[in-house]
Amino acid sequence: MTAKLKTVIGSVPSARVVERLSADPVIDLHYEAELYPPQRFVSDWEGDPDFTRTAQQQARYEQLLTSAEVMFGIPDSRPSVLRRVVPLNPHLVWVHTMAAGGGGQVRMAKLSDADLERVIFTTSAGAHARTLAEYAVFGVLCGAKELPRVQAYQREHVWAQRWATKHIDEMTILVVAMGEIGRLTADYFRHMGAQVIGVNRTVREVPGVEMHGVADLVACAARADAIINCLPGAVGTEKLISAEVLAAAKPGVIIVSLGRGNCVDEEALIAGLQSGHIGYAALDVMTREPLDTASPLWDMPNVLITPHTMAFAAKEEERVMDIFLENAHALVEGRPLRNVMNKELFY
Repeated sequence: MTAKLKTVIGSVPSARVVERLSADPVIDLHYEAELYPPQRFVSDWEGDPDFTRTAQQQARYEQLLTSAEVMFGIPDSRPSVLRRVVPLNPHLVWVHTMAAGGGGQVRMAKLSDADLERVIFTTSAGAHARTLAEYAVFGVLCGAKELPRVQAYQREHVWAQRWATKHIDEMTILVVAMGEIGRLTADYFRHMGAQVIGVNRTVREVPGVEMHGVADLVACAARADAIINCLPGAVGTEKLISAEVLAAAKPGVIIVSLGRGNCVDEEALIAGLQSGHIGYAALDVMTREPLDTASPLWDMPNVLITPHTMAFAAKEEERVMDIFLENAHALVEGRPLRNVMNKELFY
């Protein structure tokens, strides 16, 4: 590789992102501010949806993309744009996605085998691990401590008789998918005294965690007081937490979904919540987003909906850039890159 990588920003950057990328000795940044929508909030990689480019600006934006060696982010966060510009750019070496599950976006782009072969794709896996692991703990605690019941008593000004609640150190927590988010989630629960079971496509050793393959998911669910969905949107993960898995879980099981929403059978989830077999669900992700306003999930007292926002954090941009710049230096120096996407399974 050359000593500097001709880099174009695909996602919407903050001034800090531009400043840090521009200052790095291996990055040759080509950036024109007027081509990008304004950010709406911290770590807003998509920008204001009402922003439009003129025809000239769009042509210039795509000219930059088709001349880059490196893309920092999927252009406009749209797989369709990635599909259009990658075949037009024979110089493109590497694309880094903002999402930990960026492989799902690459999969949706439906690039040719030749383009997938020649371009390296990496993700921001790990950048969101702390915030999402905390959300997993929060969701389980909301269910274990019966937050809806407590809030109802408070609204009604009822000083109720005391009752016993669940304790994490008496619970079995099933974490489905043991990537960086899943491993940190398991670690948090382990240190709180829970018995933790991990299920992963590839069985790997994780300290203090009883590990199983996907074939054992139903049997593991039968032992679970809480199930945490950390699954990516990859080949073979759609509805992996199936109706059979949910039915096998203990009565009153708590579900926390923070990976990809389509990895949980949403119809079975709703039926389980309605019947009471599923005691509580904290849902940051849905099968389709935004969640349909007619969905019964909105009005269920035993459901917490956090609209795909729990991965966001004030330091997200810094963490994503840490991964990207570590990889940029590795690429220039001929070392292996971190978080390289599996081009068969797209995670």
